[in-house]
Amino acid sequence: MPEDNEELKHIVRILNVDLNGHSPVQMALTGIRGMGRRNARLLSQKADIDPNETLGLLSDEAISRLREVVEAAQSHLPVWMTNRRKDLLTGEDKHLMGTDLVLTQREEMDIIRKTRSYRGIRHERGLRVRGQKTRSTGRRGATVGVSRKKK
Repeated sequence: MPEDNEELKHIVRILNVDLNGHSPVQMALTGIRGMGRRNARLLSQKADIDPNETLGLLSDEAISRLREVVEAAQSHLPVWMTNRRKDLLTGEDKHLMGTDLVLTQREEMDIIRKTRSYRGIRHERGLRVRGQKTRSTGRRGATVGVSRKKK
């Protein structure tokens, strides 16, 4: 940390998300939905920025470079690192981040609910979707214990 904190930006805005300026670049970028530590490290290196450098201490030019790389993340990431491989609607590989990811997931959930697929019905009922056992786990909400007979 430098002695004069005048140049430290406390909040840096990338992809409509306020990121903490006090944390390292790779950790701050994980505040964006759809961005993990590995992606953040790779994208910060693509922008010629040290991933361990404090985000708020970067120059405006470096932040704009980082912003451009993050917005065009799909072209910088290898196919196996993308989060939407073989998209249901388009069939192409995508990497979605921020509000795009949230909206796409919500639309997909609506589709599987409307088609009344097994997964959709399980989601509606709040049950396990991926084949887990439900006999003794996943109990939340109202307790089902044994009730005593009144005398």
